[in-house]
Amino acid sequence: MVGYDPKADVRSNSKFEVALAGSVSGFVTRALISPLDVIKIRFQLQIERLSSSDPKAKYHGIFQASKQILKEEGPAAFWKGHIPAQILSIGYGAVQFLSFEQLTELAHRTSLYDAHEFSAHFVCGGLSACMATLAVHPVDVLRTRLAAQGEPKIYKTLREAVMTMYRTEGPLVFYKGLAPTVIAIFPYAGLQFSCYRFLKHAYDWVLPGDGKQKGTGNLRSLLCGCGAGVISKTLTYPLDLFKKRLQVAGFEQARSTFGQVRSYRGLMDCTKQVLQDEGTQGFFKGLSPSLLKAALSTGFMFFWYEFFCNLFQCMREADR
Repeated sequence: MVGYDPKADVRSNSKFEVALAGSVSGFVTRALISPLDVIKIRFQLQIERLSSSDPKAKYHGIFQASKQILKEEGPAAFWKGHIPAQILSIGYGAVQFLSFEQLTELAHRTSLYDAHEFSAHFVCGGLSACMATLAVHPVDVLRTRLAAQGEPKIYKTLREAVMTMYRTEGPLVFYKGLAPTVIAIFPYAGLQFSCYRFLKHAYDWVLPGDGKQKGTGNLRSLLCGCGAGVISKTLTYPLDLFKKRLQVAGFEQARSTFGQVRSYRGLMDCTKQVLQDEGTQGFFKGLSPSLLKAALSTGFMFFWYEFFCNLFQCMREADR
């Protein structure tokens, strides 16, 4: 069960168990979808059209990009920036799910929850994601820089990246792209949690009683999570692209081998330049790997979270 439920048949998980389940869910999910994340970031940062008809375009498709990266940088390139990405996922998962649990418990104490369940999950999901984002955003910037750089590498290690960025760009570099991140993450996570809840209800309506069986219950979590990920990512994708463009500002020398580079003065300037230089299609560069990633990551996130919460409950019952 995602979120507080006073009507649950079994005693709810402790705060520690919720945070641990969120962390492990983030860890496992990140390890599985890292290659898609690297490809998505490369697509988002490419100025040229993602088309084989453009001779200047380095990448123009998921399979072509995979072969290109593998040929030029080796298999390890698909896990570039994986250490900060894992720190990000573990911390983000713990804060997000714990915050969501606390916020939904607070919402249940009001008389509005039952009549506005979708809205309550949207607001609680959005607020919990904002809290998690503020806590781990510096790690997200590091992860983006490490995943975006080509060969030869500008940053050889995570420690070198932290020291170099701080020395050359100042402490605020670790919060580059925060504005579009927070603006995007609220509706994105809100839609994730609310659509997940809605799709689970729809699943139970179409297949009544099926979700209560152990095996099919896990399948329900995975399928509903995938659907929620696709819906939420499609509706909020342009802001994710702006965030990535802003996070690599001041890092242009490492992007020279990938094609054209741009400098942006802020969110509005980034929006204006993308529209002028790349058209409305530029707002959705990298959407295909991003949707695939969103479906898998959201599906795995909810699947593993519910799996470990149920596991902790079973272990607690066995100890009685």
